[in-house]
Amino acid sequence: MKLSRRMILQGAGSLPFAIASVRTGASAQPAPAAPGEVPPILFVHGNGDYDALWMTTLWRMESNGIARDRMRAINFTDPNARSDDKVEQAGRSSTEDQRRELAAAIAELKRSTGVARVALVGSSRGGYAIRNVIKNGGAGDVSHAVLCGTPNHGVFATDDQPNSEFNGRGAFLRGLNEGESEVTPGVAFLTLRSDGMDKYAQADGRFIGKPGTPTGVSVEGPELKGATNLVLGALDHREVAFHPRAFREIYKFIAGREPVRIAIVPEQSIRLSGLVTGTPGGAPTNRPVAGATVDVFRVDPETGERKGGAVHSAKTGADGRWGPAQVEPSWSLEFVLSLPDAPTTHIYRSPFPRSSDVVHLRAARPLGPADKDAGAVVIMSRPRGYFGLPRDVVLLDGKEPADVKSGVPTDSTATLRLPAGEVGRNIVAQFGEERIVARAWPAQENRIAIAELTY
Repeated sequence: MKLSRRMILQGAGSLPFAIASVRTGASAQPAPAAPGEVPPILFVHGNGDYDALWMTTLWRMESNGIARDRMRAINFTDPNARSDDKVEQAGRSSTEDQRRELAAAIAELKRSTGVARVALVGSSRGGYAIRNVIKNGGAGDVSHAVLCGTPNHGVFATDDQPNSEFNGRGAFLRGLNEGESEVTPGVAFLTLRSDGMDKYAQADGRFIGKPGTPTGVSVEGPELKGATNLVLGALDHREVAFHPRAFREIYKFIAGREPVRIAIVPEQSIRLSGLVTGTPGGAPTNRPVAGATVDVFRVDPETGERKGGAVHSAKTGADGRWGPAQVEPSWSLEFVLSLPDAPTTHIYRSPFPRSSDVVHLRAARPLGPADKDAGAVVIMSRPRGYFGLPRDVVLLDGKEPADVKSGVPTDSTATLRLPAGEVGRNIVAQFGEERIVARAWPAQENRIAIAELTY
């Protein structure tokens, strides 16, 4: 079945997805929540990511009656893992750093909602923090743990890099996986995985820079003994967390019933706000950036041209926050982010169906040697999924980008470089039926355009 953006984002929405394949371990699980007894939910992002990736999941939860104040999404301070978990590394976090931050977020959600236990949902590395908290004293605070694409047995399992948290033979994962069962009693565990399209669950090492070298892991790596393990088919590493089909399984497991709808119910009045973060030294952090300027423009969805002046302008303070901006749900938008020592970044977005306080903005990566002869650089970004699947229609400026033609998804961005004579014209980025028009800004002025796709 082909899913259009209209079907995904708007309307009442039925349940268009086939039931996921159940692998093992369902009998080991505690009973799911009774109808009406949905615990507060804390969403946990993965390596290098931020809480904004859960935006569409939060909207779907709201569209099924879950109050926004009963949900949180953590923003780890330094989201990238260390090369060696035991050696301090600037701008990067250890497994213990993440355990402490997540434990504090759980305590705060319990305090604000007055409940004894909360549900945790994690993408990729976020599942490590969840398992670490639960195994090391936090089981009594957690009712459900949903791990989406978490490499529970490693991205690789070799004798190299023994202190990498991603090594299935390393101390961290051996500690989490020891014993006959790999889950902690008293907590209901669900894993969601791909059936072959997860680049971090591959037998060959080509996606970790070692083509032809066995990784020691397989597509079944995200599964856990003792958990309910579901296979969601040909979804990629991020889609098993953020795709509508993943939402269905997350909701059903925590709520104990099918969601009423998959589609997002639109609101009439939209307020947007978020956080500006940076990439010091080239590594993304979730630390707030002060003194950044954010301008929001309404643009024509067919041409990308601005329709009047800025509808919102703000300069961030010490907390790095911008907004709120009041917009209409039918408006296509351009966000312009300006901050010292970074390219001026023009982010083009399709309409927002609901309000959000996690519309986070991060400047584009600096122009590099590959861009030196480009008059303009346009980046197509799909934060909630990867490019490169044979089933996908991916077009940038009317052509399939050369860097997304592989059989297994390899990245969430594709780059188009234009000669100087084409600066100023509009570029169409299309993924499936989602279409965003961005303007080609002059690279010599240190400007980069990003067409950010919802799916």
